[in-house]
Amino acid sequence: MSHSVENRFFAIVCGALLVFVAPLFVLFLFLSSERAEKEIKDHITVLLVANAQALAKPLWDLDEDSVTQISATTVAEGAIVRVNVRDLSGQLDVTQSTIPKSYKGNLESISRPIVYNGVDGAKKLGVITVYYPQLGLFDGLKNEEIVFISIFIFAVLTVFGAALIGNRIFVIQPLMRLTHAIEATRRLGSRHHVDWQSNDEMGRLANSFNDMQSKLQREENELKLAHRRATDTYNLTPAMLFSLDKDDCIAAVSDYWLAATGYDRAEVIGREFASLVLPESRAQYVERKTGNRSSAARLAVTVKFLCRNGRVMDILILETTAIQDGQSLSVMTDVTELKQSEDRNLRQAITDHLTGLLNRQGFETALDAKINEADLRKRELACLFIDLDRFKWINDNMGHAAGDAALRELVSRLQKCLKSGDIAARLGGDEFAILLLAEDAEARAIDMAGQIAEIFETPFVGDARLSASIGIAIYPRHAANAAELLLKSDIAMYAKKRDGKNGAQIFDNGMLDDSRRRAELENHIETGLGEDWFEAYLQPVVNMDDRSIAGFEALMRLHHPQKGILPPARIIEVAEETGSIIRIGNRIMEKAIAHFARLSRLDGMQDTYLAINFSPLQFEPELPMLMAAVLSRHDISPRRIVVEITEAVLMDDNPETRMVINEICRYGCRIALDDFGTGYSSLSYINRFPVDIIKIDQSFIRAINDTVSDVSAKSRMLVESITTLSHKMNCTVIAEGVETEEECATLRTMGIDYGQGYLFYRPQHPDNLSKTLAALQQDHPSPVAQAS
Repeated sequence: MSHSVENRFFAIVCGALLVFVAPLFVLFLFLSSERAEKEIKDHITVLLVANAQALAKPLWDLDEDSVTQISATTVAEGAIVRVNVRDLSGQLDVTQSTIPKSYKGNLESISRPIVYNGVDGAKKLGVITVYYPQLGLFDGLKNEEIVFISIFIFAVLTVFGAALIGNRIFVIQPLMRLTHAIEATRRLGSRHHVDWQSNDEMGRLANSFNDMQSKLQREENELKLAHRRATDTYNLTPAMLFSLDKDDCIAAVSDYWLAATGYDRAEVIGREFASLVLPESRAQYVERKTGNRSSAARLAVTVKFLCRNGRVMDILILETTAIQDGQSLSVMTDVTELKQSEDRNLRQAITDHLTGLLNRQGFETALDAKINEADLRKRELACLFIDLDRFKWINDNMGHAAGDAALRELVSRLQKCLKSGDIAARLGGDEFAILLLAEDAEARAIDMAGQIAEIFETPFVGDARLSASIGIAIYPRHAANAAELLLKSDIAMYAKKRDGKNGAQIFDNGMLDDSRRRAELENHIETGLGEDWFEAYLQPVVNMDDRSIAGFEALMRLHHPQKGILPPARIIEVAEETGSIIRIGNRIMEKAIAHFARLSRLDGMQDTYLAINFSPLQFEPELPMLMAAVLSRHDISPRRIVVEITEAVLMDDNPETRMVINEICRYGCRIALDDFGTGYSSLSYINRFPVDIIKIDQSFIRAINDTVSDVSAKSRMLVESITTLSHKMNCTVIAEGVETEEECATLRTMGIDYGQGYLFYRPQHPDNLSKTLAALQQDHPSPVAQAS
């Protein structure tokens, strides 16, 4: 039996009847049975009294027939079914019964003694026993009681039936309709309503259910509409959308995703997304959740994705970390072209556009990687820092196009010397670097340096010849990191340049001291320019005959507050390398002209000249205008200014430098060729350039009285030849570094015009020189010579 509401109601009513009505009914039957049984016993008792008296005489007389007749009369009574008369002597035992054989019930008995009242008194003769059926609950009911019980049972059944009918009509029927509506909703998915109208609780329940169904129907319609919109958005959005479950398997993909990748939806649903990623990117994708902590709301990773047709895409995946219903939403974007563009930009960023080698940025990255490789493979790494010698000459004399062509030709030759794993880079201008990884990196580097030297044996474009200064540093022998390795190879290269260029130099710790001293000197130069430590000292130039002052040479001095006067030669060398020589030269020129103007006020100094040394880097187009402004400010005639240049300026034959020199000459200044004889001396310079004065280097002056006769003779011959030829070309000759009277006498016999050196005057501060000259004018007035 199903556990329905109606069955439960039926069971409750039946239980109520059993608990409350049935006990009352049983009690009524029990009381009725007791009453009937009492009435029967009372009746039988009366019969027994009468029959016992009637049987006394026959039993005394042992009249069996009378006894039998009386017993039969007794059995005839309605309630008695058996009678037994028995005398005490046992001679008479009469039993009368009306019980059918099929009767199986129990019998109740009542006995009474038979007493005969004779002359001798009362005597007990025997016993009469009567039997009657045992009464049941219903045997004692009277007709009126049966009618009452019938009416009672009918009333109970009527109430019971009315309750069942009312329950079915007012409870079960609306519940069944409600149940059918719910079942229909569950099975068919449609929102059924309950057709029930009443003002009771069932009516309110039905109305509430109908309202709930209507609300659910509206919400379901809204959900369906939202789902349809979401599905349309998911599929129609021009983006590759996909969803993953908690196991990173594909749970859903958009139509655009399928169109872009070429897959069918059936073949990717349930498949691990990592299986579609190339092995080289798979680990990166799998570890994205542990490695990417950039955002708590989403994860981002770029991997290589394999399409169905075999095409590989670089994709950027943005994945939500907030998982709903076990799924996450991701969008992937094809960034293949962007990655290719980034790769191109990266290559361009780390590649030298002219030569195709790595540039400085790319080289520094490669250097870090090579150091890591050297550590892993337990090998050494050699860094060769290469700087081309005389490359500026090609740019200045043959043009930058020729210089670029020479660089390309150099790289073409250099690449033939490189082995697999070697790295070459152009650090900028004419600077290159090479990385060599080997067990004996020093031997490999020396061998490479030899091959590089052979490269320069063949002329370059336009029959130009170059050479290279190479610095070599070894990791980890000389350096502990990339920056230190590059720095020390650079230091070694500069050491080779100072030693004469064109060759290789391996780094040693002594170079660090030179580098520190150089850095210290560079700092002194910059500080000196900022705090005005530079001063223009003046050294007189005298006539070799009477030693009268013909002019002054301005010499640069740097006066350090603690260290005093620093060596000028080293300062000039460093300043020319760093480019600060231009500022120093202009500062010295302005101060020298100012001091010269002050000295010109002294008696006899009005016709002297001022010689100013100019570095090749100072010959800029602005130089003539700057000189004109300074001379005009101090009212100095340009004819009294001599510009001293070295052979290096003339040898480079830079068109811009030649133009500046010619402009200075047109302005009225004279040109002196300083340190003649120390370089690639050639009198053709005098013919090709407007040179007015030749200054013979002091190394020749010292050698003219050398103790070795052969050296002395050759030096005198050279000095006499230079003097004679210079005079033939209308040039004045000045001897530098005259320190002894013997040298002065010898030079006079050779026809030298003027002399300059410690024999005559040392370079002095203009204040001290003014005092010295003033004192000389007072003590020994002498005419002033003129260098013409």
